[in-house]
This record gives sequence, structure tokens and C-alpha cells, in this order.
Amino acid sequence: MIHSLKGYVVILFAFIALGTQAQDIHFSQFYMSPLNTNPALTGVMNCNTRLVANYRNQWAGVLGANAYNTYSVSYDQKVSVGRTDYFGIGGSLWSDVAGSLDFGRTQGRLSFSYSKKMGGYRDRSHYLVVGADAAISQQRLNSDTDAQIWSTQHDGNGGVDPTAAIPFDGLLDYDFIYADIAVGLLWFSVLDKYNNFYAGAAIHHVNQPNITFQTSSSVIESINQRITLHAGGQFEVAPGIAVVPGFVFFKQASQVELNLGTNLRFDVGSSRDDQSWQVGAWYRVANQFREPTAAGAEGTIDFFHSDAVIVTARFDYDNFGLGFSYDWNVSGLKAAAAGNGAFEFSLNYYICGPEKRAVYCPRF
Repeated sequence: MIHSLKGYVVILFAFIALGTQAQDIHFSQFYMSPLNTNPALTGVMNCNTRLVANYRNQWAGVLGANAYNTYSVSYDQKVSVGRTDYFGIGGSLWSDVAGSLDFGRTQGRLSFSYSKKMGGYRDRSHYLVVGADAAISQQRLNSDTDAQIWSTQHDGNGGVDPTAAIPFDGLLDYDFIYADIAVGLLWFSVLDKYNNFYAGAAIHHVNQPNITFQTSSSVIESINQRITLHAGGQFEVAPGIAVVPGFVFFKQASQVELNLGTNLRFDVGSSRDDQSWQVGAWYRVANQFREPTAAGAEGTIDFFHSDAVIVTARFDYDNFGLGFSYDWNVSGLKAAAAGNGAFEFSLNYYICGPEKRAVYCPRF
């Protein structure tokens, strides 16, 4: 059974390599990877500058050394406009590698936002933020044909027939570059220094770039636009104790994913700003494609398919924030993965400097 499941994972990588529905990167700690979640989050912070680093390792229990590995770094800052508004300017770089085919993507991105105050005053205010980013992406694939296993070469019993025909004609372009564009909106409300909430939406791959590896000019495999909805906040339940709930929802073509949960924050510093720690639990659901059960029948999609339970921890000390999460797989793949899904590390560093007009934004 385990070997069969691993075989189907190989098939999945083959479909991804063909570019039919390339899956975007995502982080369980989406709240600690703001520029990857929504370009409108650029510059939304209490300090002047933010540096972020994220790392995710996924499916090592199934794929071993060929597991998914995703790396991301970003820099953003805010620039005052008039008395109450801000520009956000940032840049980010991420890269991921997956499977024995070394299917990988690298993207460099420039992000911009404008935060407009819609009401309130210093300690209680409401902002509408618009954002956009433009990126150059590289997509690549291992050109070693001995490492390539395509869906049509799988015999259905966990074995592979390398002499079977591959599911396309023509040559492959194993390394190419394309442009990518995203836009986003964000609303956040500051209720006081310790309570706030936000909600946002973004559309990634607005231009739907062609990402096929096939060299034929007649073959077009566009990235489907991805819609992201997200919200969260911080709500104090006792002095020095707050709940930090949130969710993120992705929809890309027929694929959907929802990650929701909450952290519990405890302030331990004397000023209630400098030091805190958090623990939390999150739950991720997605849809699942089921193969047809009879010849000529169509496959079906099951919604609200349980994917993972996520435990998180976070420590904030002065201008540093360190986050850790572990995904415990509860889907059908747990038989092959022994429940092991993914782990992540996130690091945020803020450079504050003089700030005369602090707004107490939600802290990401």
C-alpha cells in the first residue's frame, strides 16, 4: 500500500512538471509571510522596516531527500505620506524544489502599497490599503531523462515501464523565465494598542503566464489565477493575554484550500510590547480529486477534505519574531507519510527608528 501511494506521488510530480495546473507555494504560518500572502500587506507594520525569512520542508516522510523545500526572504518598509497615510515598498525572493525531477521555481518580486486612513485618530483608526506586485519567475526541470517518470509510464501497481510513451510530443524547454503580476486589497482597524483586526483579498497571476515546458508554440499551459482571502486580528481577553485568530483561503481553478485557527499570546515583558510567546492550533482542509470508478466516467471532487492539523509556537523578543509550526497529516496520504506532513521556521526582524505617528498595525 505504501509503495503504491508513493507511486501516485510520482504521478503527481509528473503532472506538475507538465504545467497543467502548477501549484503555488504556501506557508502554514501565512501570517509570518505577509508579502507572499497579499501585496497589500507591504509596509503594514508598526516599525519602519521589516525583514522576513521563511523555510518549509514538506513530504519528507514520503519522498525522503526529494521532499518539497521552499525558501523565502523579503524586505519591506513604509514611507510617510502627509500626516496619516503611507506608501509601502518591498522586495522578495523565493525558491522551491520538489521531487526527483528537481522541479523548481525561483521568483523575484517588487511590491508596492498605499495605505489611506479612512477614519479615527492615532490610537483608534481604520485604513484601506491597495497593493500590487510585479515579478520575474524562473521555472526549471531536471533534463536527465533517466530521472523522468511520466504518468503514462506507471503500470498501476506501483511499478514503472520506462519504455512506455510519454504523454506529449516534441522537445522540452527545461529552463525558462516568465513575468507575473498580483494585486490586493486590505482593510485593518485599530481598536486600541492591544486590539485590532484585518481582512484582505488578493489575485495572483493576473496575467496568467504560460508555464509549459513544451517547446511547441501551439501549446499553452497558463497558470490559473489564484484568489486569496484572509483575515485575523488580536483581541485581549485579560491583561497580557490575547487570542490571535486568523484564516487564509485559496482558490485556484478547481483547487481550494482553507487554513484556520488561533494562537494564544502571553506578554511577559514589563512594557507588554517587548516580549511575548504564543502557542496555537490550526486546521487545514482542501478538496480532493477522486479518479472515475468506471470506464468513460468523470472524476469527482470532494470538498472539505481534511488535510492537516497544525501546531504552532512563536516567540517575540524586542524586534525579533521567531515562529515554528508542524503539520500533522490526516489525509489519505498519512499511510505513506506516517502522519508527517511539513515543518516550518519563520523569522521576522523589525527596524523601528524614530516613529512619531505609530498606528499600532496588526503584527505579522
